Amino acid sequence: MYRLARALLFLFSAERAHRLGMTALRWLGHLAGTCRGMRARTLAAVTYDASVKVAGLELAHPVALAAGLDKEAEAVDGLLALGFAAVEVGTLTPRPQPGNPKPRLFRIPEHRALINRMGFNNHGAANAAEHLRARTWHPAPVGVNIGKNKDTPLEQAVDDYVACVDTLAPLGDYVVVNASSPNTPGLRKLQEPEQLTALLRAVKARLDQVAPGKPLFLKIAPDLTPEAVDEVVDVVRACGLAGIIATNTTIARPFEHPVAKETGGLSGAPVREPANAVIRRAYARSGGALPIIGVGGVFTAEDVYEKLRAGASVVQVYTGFIYEGPGMVRRLLEGLGPLLARDGFRSVHEAIGADHRVAPPAALPQREPLHPQA
Repeated sequence: MYRLARALLFLFSAERAHRLGMTALRWLGHLAGTCRGMRARTLAAVTYDASVKVAGLELAHPVALAAGLDKEAEAVDGLLALGFAAVEVGTLTPRPQPGNPKPRLFRIPEHRALINRMGFNNHGAANAAEHLRARTWHPAPVGVNIGKNKDTPLEQAVDDYVACVDTLAPLGDYVVVNASSPNTPGLRKLQEPEQLTALLRAVKARLDQVAPGKPLFLKIAPDLTPEAVDEVVDVVRACGLAGIIATNTTIARPFEHPVAKETGGLSGAPVREPANAVIRRAYARSGGALPIIGVGGVFTAEDVYEKLRAGASVVQVYTGFIYEGPGMVRRLLEGLGPLLARDGFRSVHEAIGADHRVAPPAALPQREPLHPQA
């Protein structure tokens, strides 16, 4: 069914199709009984122990939605109806901003990929706060992903992140600092240890004031060198954060295609292995002590399982959801159970970080990385 819907949606520009999809999800969210029934049917497909706990958050299973799809927190209930274990909204900035000029979102179906240079387009933190405040159904955690406005000088970036914490943190279940988008000029400089330490300490201090106990995560890029991943992990732990999200989009272009010449962040299947490499490195650096939410190139249950074994406790999807559609969560959960059973795991929890304890099973073929960066 979704293949037909996707074919129709793909007749429109990528951004127009996105707006149509979000409108449908927003209206679905108004049908409370339908949402509850849909979610219950998806979760009923889980016949094994899929529950996970990460940074104090209890999730029914490990498949969540990444930030970037619901930038305004306008369709949270519709998305939760599809069965996601958690939904992350944003990236949100203190003040509204239009983002970069259009066109700024591009599909590459041959590579199951997208390129976006959206530029944190959103109606501002206060608008999203109104949407979150109006919700009455809370079946799963909702995270808020925050950033800085494009016209805010980098040396004043901390002020923007703190302002977002003030507005949004009390309304979300966790907060994510996005310092890794390639589409806001200079933003990735905030991942450098000195600037990152100052930013995270300030955000953590304010979060502890306005929403004590809420977990704080940092979202990092897939283009970091292994040594840079180590530095980031050390800073995150020193600043007392709950964990990291690995990873954002990549500026690399591991294939040739006319659309690949477009500037922006590449997401989808080509990011799978670079993201996995960062997950493995971060897990190893922290000795498994730092919770990791893995994202990048997830289309199949095998992709979910691979990230769990690499060290992720939760796996987020975004581009895969656009290509695979509303039934994706159920398919992933149905496929994950046999993979766990094959390798003798009684629960998802037992599989987390398994590759760091034993060699990968021969039955799970190792795929070649698409580019060498961690």
